[in-house]
Formats: sequence, C-alpha cells, structure tokens
Amino acid sequence: MDKNSSNTAREIFGQPKLWQKTYNAIVAKRKELTAFLELALFYDNLKVILTGAGTSAFMGEVLQKSFQRNIKRSTESIATTDLISHPEDFLTKAQPTLMISVARSGDSPESLAAVELANKYCDNLFHLIITCNPEGKLAKISNLKKSYVFLMPEEANDVALAMTGAFTSMLLAGILISDLNNLDKNAKYVDQLSKYGEIILKEYNHRIKKVSSLDFNRVVFLGSGLLKGIARESQLKVQELTDGLVVCKYDSFLGLRHGPKAVIKDSTLIVYLFSNNEYVNKYEYDLVRSINAQKEKLYEIGVGESLKNKEEITLDLSIEVSDSNNIPEEYFAVCAVIPAQLIGLYKSINLGLSPDSPSLNKSINRVVQGVNIYKQK
Repeated sequence: MDKNSSNTAREIFGQPKLWQKTYNAIVAKRKELTAFLELALFYDNLKVILTGAGTSAFMGEVLQKSFQRNIKRSTESIATTDLISHPEDFLTKAQPTLMISVARSGDSPESLAAVELANKYCDNLFHLIITCNPEGKLAKISNLKKSYVFLMPEEANDVALAMTGAFTSMLLAGILISDLNNLDKNAKYVDQLSKYGEIILKEYNHRIKKVSSLDFNRVVFLGSGLLKGIARESQLKVQELTDGLVVCKYDSFLGLRHGPKAVIKDSTLIVYLFSNNEYVNKYEYDLVRSINAQKEKLYEIGVGESLKNKEEITLDLSIEVSDSNNIPEEYFAVCAVIPAQLIGLYKSINLGLSPDSPSLNKSINRVVQGVNIYKQK
C-alpha cells in the first residue's frame, strides 16, 4: 500500500522520522523542562499522576514505571475518565502533586475537567501538559500557576481518527522527559528505535498485510509489565479501525489463563508482545506453548526486539528487529505497537472501510462527543 494513500497510512509510516523530531523538540526545551520539574521534585513526598483518556490514558500505563524509577517519586496512572467521576479517590489536598496530562487535541471535556478538579482538590499542584495541538483548550489554559505546556512537533497532531503517530511520539516524549538528566546518552536509544520502526514498516509490512487478509474476527494481544499497556493500545487500534467488526482483547500472559483464554476460537488471531527479559520470557513461553497445543486459534504472531530461545515455541510469524537486545524495554515499547497499527489499517481496507474515518455510525470521533461535565454539590 502506498503510504500516501490515506492519512492513517501516512501517519503510521511517518513515525520513525517523527521520533527523531520528538527527541530534537525535547532537547530544544530541555532547560525549561528541567527547571519546571525541579520545582516539583523539591518535594520528597511528591505524588505524580499520569492522566489522559483512551489512547492517551494507555500511555500512562507504559510510562508509570519510567517516571517512578527515574524521578524516584510515587507515580500512578489514572485515566481522566476515572478521575472526573471519583476525584476524591485519587486527589489529596495536602500532598504535593504533579499532574502530567497527555492529549492529542487537548479539547476532550474530560481532560479539561481533570485539570479543574485537580486545582480544586490539591493545594500544592504542578501541571505538565503534553499535547499535539497548539490551538487546543488544554494548551491555551493560561490561568494555571506552576505549569508547563510542552507542544509536540506539528506532525504529531494526527489528522486521521485513530491515534498512531500521536501515541508513539507522545509516549517517547514522556520517556525522555522522565530521564532528562540522561538525554544525551539516550539519543542512541532513539536512533535505534527509529531503525527498528523502519525495519517493521519495510521488512514486515507485506507479511502483516497478508495476515490481515486472513478470515479472523477476533484478535488477542498479550504483553507483560509495561508491554501490557501496549497490548491495550493495540487492541483498541484494531477495534477502532475495523469499526468493531473485529473484536479485540488484551491481557497479560499470566492473566489470560484465569478465564479470558476462553475467547480464543478458530477465528482468533493472537499477537504476543514479548519482553526482552529472559526471566519474564519463561512465563510468556509457558503460555504460548499452552496455546500452541490447542486447536482453537487461527494464527500466532510474536513481536520482540530479539526472541531468545524461540525454538521452544511455535509462531506463524516472528517479528524481530535485532539479533540482540540493545534498548531498554520502554523504548522498544514505542515501536511494538506498529504491527497492530498495520493490522488495523489493512483489515479496515479489507472490510471496505475508510481507515481515516472507519466508524460508519459515527459512534467514535477524533475528539470525543457527547460527554457532559457535572459540577459537584
């Protein structure tokens, strides 16, 4: 498929270059970001909240460990869709709090309401806003004290319905911001990540396209640790782009055994997102062998930086980008979502849908519609 034939395709294939632009944008704002974060990190009891809605919320699930490990503060991923209905469960008046809001458009009602509620519930509050849209309401909030707005490169503001480049570039921005002290050192990981993205898009594109033509109506995505968040984003991407005609599920490798494994039928595609940790692989490979042994499944895909001891399992397609593990898992996670993006793109076309606007009844939109925000009594 010509990468210029739809906005969705163009945005998927443009990601490796966008990651380089994202790194350069962080470098350009390093001093400002560092100065802002130092104000918040003055407090040893600082609580960090990563928040967003839908795809933006899933970024928080991946980023939580990076922030907690790198800045050494308690970090929690809380979707705005949970926070606005139960703010008292997550926000504490006396505790210093850094709220990191991630949003493509910055216009979703939940994102704006979450900021307002945090201002109400927290006495000592810092806001870091990462957004792709300079014209969005979130980017233009000017009455916030102790806040910083980081605008992504222009190309990150996806035009199509499904977030692809916006997701991976904002995720990368979050990873880099969590470790600003090592920004120069981490340039090599961004370079390697971009190479990995190109490998998937060039060397595996045709094979993924063939897989997408298979007769499946279910996809199960599995990931361990932070890759579970990528599995969650992957299932949403395929489900969005196919207008729900392909129903998807995500889980951890170990979690699937506890009931959800029942969803795997003859028409099910299974995508394993493998950790680069060989200890974790032991648990992952056990689950794969279990599914290998059952008749009910259509096709099994493995995605990993480098799959060690893969002769122990059976895969119909193995997507590997290296013969060794060269980058931390959070960086690999950025490109690990690309197979799902491509499956969603090609399956959408196979089903006769428009990938840029696949929702025939307009039940999903680029910016969420129909959300009412209510004032508390």
